[in-house]
Amino acid sequence: MKQFLLKVFTWWNGQTFGTQLWTSRYGELVGTDEQGNRYYRTKGGKIDPTLLFERRWVVYNGYAEATRVPPGWHGWMHHTVDVPPTEQNYTAREWEKPHVPNMTGTPQAYRPSGSTLASGRRPKATGDYHAWTPGS
Repeated sequence: MKQFLLKVFTWWNGQTFGTQLWTSRYGELVGTDEQGNRYYRTKGGKIDPTLLFERRWVVYNGYAEATRVPPGWHGWMHHTVDVPPTEQNYTAREWEKPHVPNMTGTPQAYRPSGSTLASGRRPKATGDYHAWTPGS
């Protein structure tokens, strides 16, 4: 019962019931990435009359986080390339890093060296700063 309610009322825990219906009726599976995300397009690559191009979407495996789409699939999703990574021999470039989830709002988030959250104390001013005092 809990899973049914989650499918009906939440969009961030995988696909909703409406997305599942739309996908089963109009979508065709193109492929799956290493994280288990499934990629779809309109059946037969049909052009959407409203958008004037093929409709493409992803059903996330778990939490819906856009940064979980790998570079090869990102290019296909955004119509940068016409061929999905499953139909070509896609190899990652040497400068492409493995996926790291978005850490904003977590204890692992980036904290620059002036942040009060970085070390608990802000470093002293370097001398180029003069505090403003009223009336001076």
